[in-house]
Amino acid sequence: MRGVTTRRTTLLLPTGMPIDDWEAIGHHIFVISDSSGWWLGDWLVYGQENYPNRYKCAIAATSLDYQTLRNYAWVARKFVPERRREKLSMQHHAEVAGLSLEEQEHWLSQAEAEGWSRNELRRRTQAGAKRTPAQISSVQVNVRGSRKEHWQKAAESSGMELVDWIGTTLDTAAQHALTSVVEKAEAQ
Repeated sequence: MRGVTTRRTTLLLPTGMPIDDWEAIGHHIFVISDSSGWWLGDWLVYGQENYPNRYKCAIAATSLDYQTLRNYAWVARKFVPERRREKLSMQHHAEVAGLSLEEQEHWLSQAEAEGWSRNELRRRTQAGAKRTPAQISSVQVNVRGSRKEHWQKAAESSGMELVDWIGTTLDTAAQHALTSVVEKAEAQ
């Protein structure tokens, strides 16, 4: 827009700006703000996958909180772009990221349909969890020490605990496999 100047700490708007232009700028700022968490998460995941020895230096250069970035990356990994809901914020997705894929879809669909805030989604998921105790299964895997060490290094390079990394990796592989099966079935 003509006459609008942006700086790191300032947005200068021209005198006499039409209200439609002012509203459009506000919408544009909201979209950037609302999208930045996803962008940072995707940026970090890309860095972890493509520059495993350098991404921590890049994070330090951003001056952003490491834990916040780690959370963004965790949510970005849990929700590949095709599963992200345009009408819901990253914080909505973060609220259900620790749930199973089916539960994630259920709660996000409800939040989207009902127009729930992130806090309302949190309240509803917590109330739902109290009604239906989580079914936690235990899986034991015996692996060679070198394999575990390899996995541990991969988890650390992703900024994750080993158990979380294993779960995320398996969730991603399962989602990919299921998506491939559906795509093959639809192609026939």
